[in-house]
Amino acid sequence: MEFKTISADPVRRKTACLVVAVVDGRQQPATTRHVDEATGGLISALLSEGDVNAKPGDTHLVVQPPGLAAERLLLVGCGKAADYDAAAYRKAIAAAVARLARTRVGDALVTLARDGVASLDAYTLGRQGAEAAAAAAYRFDEHKAKSRTPKSALKRLTLSFDTRADANQGARGADDGMGVSAGVKFARDLANRPPNICHPTHMAEQARKLANRHRSMSIEVLGETQMKKLGMGALLSVAHGSEQPPRLIVLKYRGAPAGEAPIVLVGKAITFDTGGISLKPPPGMDEMKFDMGGGAAVLGTMAALAELKPRLNVIAVVPACENMPSGRASRPGDIVETMSGQTVEILNTDAEGRLILCDALTYARRFKPEVVIDAATLTGACVIALGHQYTAVFSPNDALAHELLAAGERAGDPAWRMPVNAEYGESLKSNFADVANVGAREGGSSIAAAFLSRFTEGLTWAHLDIAGSAWKSGREKGATGRPVQLLCEFLLARQSRRP
Repeated sequence: MEFKTISADPVRRKTACLVVAVVDGRQQPATTRHVDEATGGLISALLSEGDVNAKPGDTHLVVQPPGLAAERLLLVGCGKAADYDAAAYRKAIAAAVARLARTRVGDALVTLARDGVASLDAYTLGRQGAEAAAAAAYRFDEHKAKSRTPKSALKRLTLSFDTRADANQGARGADDGMGVSAGVKFARDLANRPPNICHPTHMAEQARKLANRHRSMSIEVLGETQMKKLGMGALLSVAHGSEQPPRLIVLKYRGAPAGEAPIVLVGKAITFDTGGISLKPPPGMDEMKFDMGGGAAVLGTMAALAELKPRLNVIAVVPACENMPSGRASRPGDIVETMSGQTVEILNTDAEGRLILCDALTYARRFKPEVVIDAATLTGACVIALGHQYTAVFSPNDALAHELLAAGERAGDPAWRMPVNAEYGESLKSNFADVANVGAREGGSSIAAAFLSRFTEGLTWAHLDIAGSAWKSGREKGATGRPVQLLCEFLLARQSRRP
């Protein structure tokens, strides 16, 4: 979808559909009043008769509205005027796109940014508008008969601003928003693919194709033999049960001089998680294809960076494998040696994510990183604690944790800080190895983070547990692409701090 910005009178602008906000209150926004006057009070009449609801996300389409150059008028509910904030703005944009997708409208002029949104400047309005529109327009239909999935006719959205200066700033934001959205789509497509297609080799192939398209990128993919030489016993212990060979994907983006320390993003990619010998129950196991959501998000972030072109060096490290039961699979009670030299007693083979991450985090040290951030669908305990709204942030570094929380807030990809300290690591003690891979049930997500912290000493590190935010279940089942937006905002903010 093409996304543009203009500063023009929406009443006189020719378009297939004009999109206007309606709010719950005595007075409508200035643009809405202007359009209402041009239509001879049409909007006021619809509101007074109860035909239009200002409830957030509600829409009402009017064909051939009088007094407008537009062929249609779409009214979008934005709730109470006092509550028209960034979240309401994104929801309104998404609702408009979803409604227009059910019509033959090919282009639309959106006025939802003209009257301002609390705390958002024109750049942010353009960026979040583009991201919300792209997310609402997303469809994953690779495996459906084409005749059953008609494509949306909507090809172009134009965001209207009051002034040319705002339109120019909005255009810059929209360009960045489309770059971020390309990364979100990359991540969602990867995670939504079935596990018989999206296995470790497929992920490596997609990463290689991405690198080949951009001169700013390079890639190395390590196979089992190379991992053995590196001593990645924990990662390989997870992979042994599967017929699919493991891959360690190392994708580099260079936007700064070679001597500048990189930011390393590590993404867990269990392309299918049965639990191994500690087998999961059958209900919902199909959703374990999403257990590579961390790896998908990290690769998606790299895809976004290729479009955004920040002045940073960023390296993605993605350990990818399956966790399957077989005669070669790890058993509860097995002890493996990690790349760091520490030994781990595997008490539960379904706590495999931390096993592949610990070797990947150790591998990340070789790049002498400025910061290391891992993203992983790591614990069900995180879902119990935070639900599906927030990504959990664990970091012993206060400044880094606050950076990530602020980035999530600005990006509309919210996160919540959770505790991690040595006390949580007490329950990981083993009688037979340096550490066990599971501890007490209580505080499970913090205990998992404490396990990872053993492999990040001396690093500026944060762990993002996305078990609750990486995908949705039920009628809206599918990958969300989170936390690509959070990571992109974090990286763009880091760039702005550079000289």
